[in-house]
Amino acid sequence: MTTPSSPHTTAGGSSSLPTASGTSALDRYFGITRRGSTVGREIRGGLVTFFAMCYIVVLNPLIIGTVPDSTGQYLGGGTEPNIPAVAAGTALIAALLTLLMGAWAKFPLALATGLGLNAFLAYSVVSLPGMTWAGAMGLVVIEGLLVLILVLTRLRRAVFRAVPAFLKSTIGVGIGLFIAFIGLFNARFVTHATGTPVQLGNDGALTGWPALVFVVGLLLMIVLFVRRVPGAILIAIIVSTVLAIIMESVLQLGAFAPASESDPGNPGGWSMNVPALQGSPIQAPDLSTLFEVDLLGGLAAVGVVGALMIVFSLLLADFFDTMGTMVAVATEGDLLQADGDIEHSQRILVVDSLAAIAGGLGGVSSNTSYAESAAGVGEGARTGLASVVTAACFALTVLFAPLVAMVPYEAATPALVLVGFLMMTQVTQIDFTDPEVAIPAFLTIILMPFAYSITVGMGAGFVTYVLLRVVRGRAREVHWLLYVVAALFLLYFLRPTVERLLTGIIGG
Repeated sequence: MTTPSSPHTTAGGSSSLPTASGTSALDRYFGITRRGSTVGREIRGGLVTFFAMCYIVVLNPLIIGTVPDSTGQYLGGGTEPNIPAVAAGTALIAALLTLLMGAWAKFPLALATGLGLNAFLAYSVVSLPGMTWAGAMGLVVIEGLLVLILVLTRLRRAVFRAVPAFLKSTIGVGIGLFIAFIGLFNARFVTHATGTPVQLGNDGALTGWPALVFVVGLLLMIVLFVRRVPGAILIAIIVSTVLAIIMESVLQLGAFAPASESDPGNPGGWSMNVPALQGSPIQAPDLSTLFEVDLLGGLAAVGVVGALMIVFSLLLADFFDTMGTMVAVATEGDLLQADGDIEHSQRILVVDSLAAIAGGLGGVSSNTSYAESAAGVGEGARTGLASVVTAACFALTVLFAPLVAMVPYEAATPALVLVGFLMMTQVTQIDFTDPEVAIPAFLTIILMPFAYSITVGMGAGFVTYVLLRVVRGRAREVHWLLYVVAALFLLYFLRPTVERLLTGIIGG
């Protein structure tokens, strides 16, 4: 897809493709010229991807680092939360895997702890009787090994190739809406409401200085983008961050806190990261979460059926989230080949399967590919060099976490909204006059943001696509792998009922 930010034209519209002659070893290795990019664009894209997803270094510890297991122990050991250890482990594992994705798979895709997967472990798994954090991480490692087997047998790639072209476009559109909603919600531009599911701002209107930072950042980003200014997204993030730092130093807004009957809270505070440096910018890392894994502990705690359902839930989400993200990023960057495949797709899938294993071994939950990588692609990234840059940023975060914490959501998340728009433009490739195409596409697109899950949206699309083909007498046109995938999604949607039935059968 060609967009106004495409590396194929400059702001004035003339061609800016580097010539093939005299290319450096770096250029040849990553194929920078061949993919129509430059080293400068790759660096900017890598930085934008990092700023769009570095929130995970703060958010993951708040999710999995603040919940004790059934024995009362927290991640990193002890009876009190060890937030610094979880943050350092999160950044380190993200750095290693993103580096592998960039240097070996040569694709502009960054990885980190998967949201949703971490919450599933924290709120649904570790509280089970007898379950420990080490046992839960053991189940994550087992799931990663199973995904790796599926990749090495090329079954995962075969499923990817069997997906119809229109569904691949649909996945990109759905993820575009999904990440745009993430951006709006994380910046508290839209929030939970009492009378409706969501509302504008904190009380139906935009109030508070952080909201102004978000609006200024988004409008600046749009203006720079429309005027085809190189580095539009990164420039807007930096300007918004500086504005936020000035506001915080003058107004002392602090962190957001919800109001209650007994406490007025702080509804005008920053959503997550407060843009103020406290203490030294360098922080010695605590890596006590690494290798705190018990491969068989989870199985012993919940039994065979319980372990199977946990692993199956993790596996299906990992399997299809990455497939959707990979397609969306490739489509946004014009990286899809004529046959619908992606260069080095097997390597991309291998790295992603290793990510689940590494996340478990690192004690920070399953790692997965991030849809926010599309923000870097929107900035011009087309090769693995951008991921190497993102990896370097994560590595520095292990030591410079206080500096990363100065970039508030309100400054970084406008990038997700703009890139969501870019990905939405793929909707023109979907034939909405054909109900066999339109209905699966529609369900995929709306359920990703509405159910807050890429997996749920993809599952709805696959199941309805197969169903409609069958009822219209076109069952033979459906690849046999898609029947398997649709059946697996049905099991995923009905997994509590399936778990009860299996428990009854085995128990009986």
